Amino acid sequence: MDPLSDILSSLNVRTGSLSGIDAGGDWALGFGVHEHIKIGVVLSGALWLAVDDADWVELHAGDCYLQSARASFRIASGPGLATLPGKAVFDASDSRIVPVGDAAVADRTRVLGGSVTFLDTTVALLMEGLPPVVTIEAGTAEALAMRPLLELLMAEAEADGRLGTALMAERLTELLFVQAIRAVATDGGGHRLDGWLGALGDERIGAALVLMHQNPARGWTVAELGARAGMSRAAFASRFRALVGMPPLDYLQRWRMLAAGRELRTGTRTVAALAGRWGYGSESSFSNAFKRVTGVSPGRYRDGAHAPGVLPPDRVPPRFRVEATGPS
Repeated sequence: MDPLSDILSSLNVRTGSLSGIDAGGDWALGFGVHEHIKIGVVLSGALWLAVDDADWVELHAGDCYLQSARASFRIASGPGLATLPGKAVFDASDSRIVPVGDAAVADRTRVLGGSVTFLDTTVALLMEGLPPVVTIEAGTAEALAMRPLLELLMAEAEADGRLGTALMAERLTELLFVQAIRAVATDGGGHRLDGWLGALGDERIGAALVLMHQNPARGWTVAELGARAGMSRAAFASRFRALVGMPPLDYLQRWRMLAAGRELRTGTRTVAALAGRWGYGSESSFSNAFKRVTGVSPGRYRDGAHAPGVLPPDRVPPRFRVEATGPS
């Protein structure tokens, strides 16, 4: 498997309620600082988005966007309008799709989003390289691939009280996020990607990541990985850390534990068998490494105390909380 597929297949997430806006006329909403990624979809009309004091970005029907900046932001029908406090507007509404602006205007802007929280801090860390805002433009292959998901999401958002709506919304939101990350990783949405996502596109470091994911149980050394990448040990270690955000062998151990945790969650292997499978000489060395990375022992995880690589919600550091919400 390629590294992106590996990581995305290991996602252990918590999804929340769908939300959105149905806006007409002149309108503008402002929101405070957020510590998470947001995903939004413009279903109809147009939307202007500004993060902090950055330039406004115009989005059109069919566009999707990922917003990862830890900053305040504004959404509006156009730049320069006085903003209402967005949180108060959403809190005052009892509908998933919140009416905003002039209800009599026929041409409407409809925006929809879901929420996704990474409980796995390792995966959240690997998503740190997203730019403040990335647009997946309508008409691109990536956006067209997301269209069926958007139609299903809208149907679920409008189906209050329908049996199975909550479960469908959760699964569709997760799929939408995966597809959006795939799109961003493919071309960066026209942006330079930092961190792990950017490293995937680096000819040498990306090749090393593929090697580690193809054979994670192997006793890789930094020198061997560097040689495979056509670099000296020191140059490879320095470039890997600069791009990925951690040393090569730290990354390898984190990936092993994430993959091992997935097997604990879904399989029947003993902890001792997993230790051998993932390159550890003893059950105790594997258990110590697992707990060091995840914060919980393999046995306690298998008993359902926590998920692999997962911290309880109140222990997840704010900068590792990843949400994908609608405008709120």
